[in-house]
Amino acid sequence: MINLTINGNAEEFDENSTLLEASRKLGIKIPTLCNNEFLKPYGGCRLCLVEVATDRAPENSRLLPSCCTPVSKGLIVKTDTERVKKARIFILQLLLARTTDSQELIQLGKELGALVEEGALDPVGEYLANRTEKTADTKCILCGLCVRVCSEITERHAISFYKRGMEKEVRIPFNKVAETCIGCGSCAYVCPTNTITIEEVS
Repeated sequence: MINLTINGNAEEFDENSTLLEASRKLGIKIPTLCNNEFLKPYGGCRLCLVEVATDRAPENSRLLPSCCTPVSKGLIVKTDTERVKKARIFILQLLLARTTDSQELIQLGKELGALVEEGALDPVGEYLANRTEKTADTKCILCGLCVRVCSEITERHAISFYKRGMEKEVRIPFNKVAETCIGCGSCAYVCPTNTITIEEVS
């Protein structure tokens, strides 16, 4: 067992746990979009950032993704500081800049205190109100869940990432239905923004 402190509470956790898992065991809610308990940690969306220091140097903290940071002896973890909140809101701004119409992201913004029911208030709302156009006509936030579930769980590798940087996207090979796809719907099931949908063909 590993001893560490989360939000001022000293606790013991299994040495194979991540900070996200440890926090959830204490009932601490941390937002995530790319995390799934059945898939390997990815650290793609960065919304699960927490402030981490050590008991040897508590004044030297840094922001780390809790989903892929393992528990370690002597860590001091804070999940709700102003630094953490501002970082999450900024990340959400970037995600919303990619897809302004995502109701899932807008709802998350409200939960983070960045959006309100009646429109543009606070950082994210003001940011969106001042935009003249979207950067991309898509709801995909590149969390990678669909790609990972297809490779790690079903092992079909029917979809993958294509290109890098601003041009990065999820695609099927040669824009044709992959022969390895079995139509299981796992990609749609894990998609946090409902970008992937399943339709029955008669």
